[in-house]
Amino acid sequence: MPCGEDWLSHPLGIVQGFFAQNGVNPDWEKKVIEYFKEKLKENNAPKWVPSLNEVPLHYLKPNSFVKFRCMIQDMFDPEFYMGVYETVNQTTKARVLHFGKYRDVAECGPQQELDLSSPRSTTAERQTFYCVPVPGESSWVKEAYVNANQARVSPSTSYTPSRHKRSYEDDEDMDLQPNKQKDQHAGAQQAGGLGGLHWCGEPKRLETEASSGQQLSSLNLSSPFDLNFPLPGEKGPACLVKVYEDWDCFKVNDVLELYGVLSVDPVLSILNNEEREASALLDPMECTDMAEEQRVHSPPASLVPRIHVILAQKLQHINPLLPTCLNKEESRTCKFVSSFMSELSPVRAELLGFLTHALLGDSLAAEYLILHLISTVYTRRDVLPLGKFTVNLSGCPQNSTFTEHLYRIIQHLVPASFRLQMTIENMNQLKFIPHKDYTANRLVSGLLQLPNNTSLVIDETLLEQGQLDTSGVHNVTALSNLITWQKVDYDFSYHQMEFPCSINVLVTSEGRSLLPADCQIHLQPQLIPPNMEEYMNSLLSTVLPSVLNKFRIYLTLLRFLDYNISDDITKAVEDDFVEMRKNDPQSITADDLHQLLVVARFPHGSPLWKRTHEGNPPDSAIST
Repeated sequence: MPCGEDWLSHPLGIVQGFFAQNGVNPDWEKKVIEYFKEKLKENNAPKWVPSLNEVPLHYLKPNSFVKFRCMIQDMFDPEFYMGVYETVNQTTKARVLHFGKYRDVAECGPQQELDLSSPRSTTAERQTFYCVPVPGESSWVKEAYVNANQARVSPSTSYTPSRHKRSYEDDEDMDLQPNKQKDQHAGAQQAGGLGGLHWCGEPKRLETEASSGQQLSSLNLSSPFDLNFPLPGEKGPACLVKVYEDWDCFKVNDVLELYGVLSVDPVLSILNNEEREASALLDPMECTDMAEEQRVHSPPASLVPRIHVILAQKLQHINPLLPTCLNKEESRTCKFVSSFMSELSPVRAELLGFLTHALLGDSLAAEYLILHLISTVYTRRDVLPLGKFTVNLSGCPQNSTFTEHLYRIIQHLVPASFRLQMTIENMNQLKFIPHKDYTANRLVSGLLQLPNNTSLVIDETLLEQGQLDTSGVHNVTALSNLITWQKVDYDFSYHQMEFPCSINVLVTSEGRSLLPADCQIHLQPQLIPPNMEEYMNSLLSTVLPSVLNKFRIYLTLLRFLDYNISDDITKAVEDDFVEMRKNDPQSITADDLHQLLVVARFPHGSPLWKRTHEGNPPDSAIST
C-alpha cells in the first residue's frame, strides 16, 4: 500500500489498496474513512493538505487530497453511481473489479469493456451539494488560514489553466488514471449505445454518475456561468461536493470543512457535448428546460471542480485563532481556552477603550456594541429567538464616511460580515431573498443567504427620499423579519420555506431607524476629528496585532461559553422586575424582562442595564 505522502498526492491509491484487500466486503469503505481520520490526527497534518480556498485550482493535481472551507448554498437531488463494476479484457477475457466511489469517471483501460450484466456490479447513492466560499469572510481570516497552511504546491504539470484542453497523455505519473482520454472517450461512446437517458440498471456510459442524465449535461457556454454567490464581489471557487455518508446531518447554509478527492476530469466536457447533441432531438421546449438544468447541475470542471468527500465536519465558527469546537467536553480541557478565560476582564477593558475611540469617545455606545457583537441566538421558544441583540446606532452623521469606517473596524474584529448600503436603488434592485428556479432546478441565492454569526451592518444614513417599489417593500419586510424573528423566508414560488438563522444586525442611522431593533442608542461624540479617514487609520495602526487577535478571540469565544443561572439569580431578577413595574408600570413590559435576561447573559451586561435604566449618564438617549 502506498505510504509517506501518497495519501496526499494519490488518495485513490489508498482507496484501491483497501478495496483490493477486502473485495466487495463493505468494510473497506469504513477502513478508508478511519485511515484518513488517523492521518489527519498526526502532528499538523491538516496544515499540509492543500486548500481550494487558498490555492488556485491550476496549482492542484487532479485526484489529489484537498480540503475546502465552504457554505452549502444548494442541495441537488441524490444520484446513483456504480459502486462496484466489472470490466472484461477483450483479448485475455480477464475480469477485474473496480470501485466507483470517489470518482466521476469509471476506470476502463485499453482493451477493456464494461460488463453491464455482471452479477458482482452494485449501485450506490450519493448526495450532491453546491458549495461556495463562506460569504463575507474577513480578509484577516483568509490571511490567517493562508499563513497557517504548510502545503507546498506548484503549477500542475498535468494541465494548463485552460484545463478543458488537458490530455491524459500528461497524467502518466498517476497510478490510477493510466487511461488516455481517447480511450475513455471511445469507451463512453461504446457504452452510450447500450442504455436509455436514465439509469435503469444499465448505464448509458462509463460515467459513475448514472442517475438521471441531469448531472452530465450540455453546456450553453455562450453566456457566462453564474457561480451563485450570495454576496456581490465574492471570489473563490464554487464546488460540486459529492457526499457519501451521513448527508442528512447537513443542511443549506451550514459551514463545512471538507476533505476529499479533487476531480477535474476533462472527459466530462466531452460527454456533456454528446448529451447536448442527443437532447437536440427532443421537443424544443423540453430541450431548452433540460439544457438549462444540465448547464447548472454540471458546469465545466475547470470552472466548478468536484470534491468527493471522505471526511466532512460542520464548523461552529471560522475563527482560525480558536479551536474548531467550543461547546464540547474537549474544549473545556483545552489549555488555550482555559488560559484565555483568565484574561477576559483585561481584554474586555482594552476592547472597550478601542471601540470607544472608534465611536468618537462615546463609551456607552461602545458598551452596547460589545454586547451586540457577542450576542447569538442560543435557543428558541416557539417562534421567539432568544439571545439576539440588534442595536440601532442613531445619531450617525449623514453624508459622512463615519459609518463606512466603523464597518471597517468591525471587519477587523469579526470573522464574517457584510455592509448593506440602504439606498432606494439598492432596496428596489437587489435580491435579498433566495428563490427557487424550477427551470434550472436550483436555489438562486440572495443577500440574506448567510451563515450563522455573520455580522450584517445596515447603513441607513445613505437613505434619501424616494419611492420603494414592490420589490423594495418586500426587501424591507425581509430585513424586519430577519431582525425580529431571526429567520428568512425563501421563495419557492408556490410557497415560502422558513430558514432560521442567527445573524447579528447593526443598524446605523441618522434618526431612529425605520427597522425594528432590540436596543436603540443615540451616538454622542465627544470629539469630531477633522479627517475621519486619517483618524480611523491611525486607530487601527496603533493597535498591536497581538492585541487585535485577543479582541477577535474574545468576541468569538464569548458567543459559545456555557451559561448557567442559579435559583438565587432567578429570584433576584424576578424581584428586580417587580420593583421596576412598581416604579414605572406604564413603560416596563414583559419585553423589557426578556431584554433584561438577554443582557444579563452577557459578561458585565447586568450592571450596564442597571446603570442605563437608572438614567446614568443622564444625557444618554437609550431605549430598549
